[in-house]
Amino acid sequence: MEDEILAAVAAEEPAMLELLTALVEAPTLLGDEEPGQALMRAAFRDLGLEPVDVPLDAEALAAHPAGAPFSWDVDGKANVVATWEPAARADGRSLIMCGHIDVVSPEPGSLWSSPPFAPRRVDDWLHGRGAGDMKSGLVAMVGAVRGLQHLGLAPRAAVQLQSVVEEECTGNGALACVLAGHTADAAILTEPTRGAVWHAQVGVLWFQVHVIGLPAHAGDATEGANAIEASAAVIAALRALEAELNTVVHPLFAGHPHPINLNVGMIHGGDWPSTVAGECLTHFRLALYPGDRVADLQARVEHTVAQAVAARPGLASYRVEVRYDGFRCEGYALAPDAPLVTAVLDAATRATGTRPPLLASTATTDARTFQLYGNTPAVCFGPLADNEHGVDERVHVPSIVSTAQALALFIADWCGVARVGSAT
Repeated sequence: MEDEILAAVAAEEPAMLELLTALVEAPTLLGDEEPGQALMRAAFRDLGLEPVDVPLDAEALAAHPAGAPFSWDVDGKANVVATWEPAARADGRSLIMCGHIDVVSPEPGSLWSSPPFAPRRVDDWLHGRGAGDMKSGLVAMVGAVRGLQHLGLAPRAAVQLQSVVEEECTGNGALACVLAGHTADAAILTEPTRGAVWHAQVGVLWFQVHVIGLPAHAGDATEGANAIEASAAVIAALRALEAELNTVVHPLFAGHPHPINLNVGMIHGGDWPSTVAGECLTHFRLALYPGDRVADLQARVEHTVAQAVAARPGLASYRVEVRYDGFRCEGYALAPDAPLVTAVLDAATRATGTRPPLLASTATTDARTFQLYGNTPAVCFGPLADNEHGVDERVHVPSIVSTAQALALFIADWCGVARVGSAT
């Protein structure tokens, strides 16, 4: 049966590539996820499954400890889930396979070799924003199920496919699924892990530092208070905090030279070249180790900013505020010998002929939500991609196939499979 499964999934490559091309053509940026979700509903229906929308409830998310703060409207926004029910004796273990439909901005688009949302095949690579992160993972999930179905197989426990929103900014999409009761005995997040299995990851805090200075004519600059220059002093202080956080060696991240990264992601300041900048808003991302509390990191950030203000002559006259909008999540770790980890490693080894590396990720994913708040052990496993969040993002098409093959073998191992119409 194993050889049959591998061959049946491999035969799905054209269909997987067709779906991926359509998904990349849909620019599913924050707030515009619905065209991609419509494609996923259609893909789930083509599997003979009934897709169900799981909406984001702003009040429920805000009330939950894992809910990340957000300043945008989520009305009408929904995840799409579909459950492949067992057709025979349900004596296996249930599974969630989850991917996110949202993508990050491709800007500056002028740096790309071709339009970011016009998928382009070059040899074994498909280029386009979201091709790797992570629409390739979504199509691998679909390809795995379709390959098993074409063999007349069905799982011995429920297999749920999820296409979620807001993985790139809050994780509130996956949280909405957990709050709606969508949990299982295991979850695989088909992130572009380059064939590795991620069993641990950092947490992430998004925050903003808002500086109000005093506008003045550039000819009288000493009479003003430049908010952009004050923000530079705050950035320097936060870089010192980043260096301090990296002096702590977490055993899971001992192989990473710099696991805790501060990113200065956006900055908006000033309004005229000849006016002393009176306002500056800087957006940051900072990581934390599994087991560390987000509240503790927030306190350290606020203390660092306050110290920067107090230490710089004249900066104390500025108004400086730390704000939170977006990610506020903990890291997590699953034991390397956990049944889920060993089962995924085994299935991937049989599909590819090579045992995958087991890694702790310096990024965050929705896996944490299922494990920490859904009582669902979770790992990430997915295709080979390059330049995620960067220029000329691309995914290796053969790796999508091998990912789907490994997922299909894992379903057969973890859930068990039976011929449709057979009780054994």
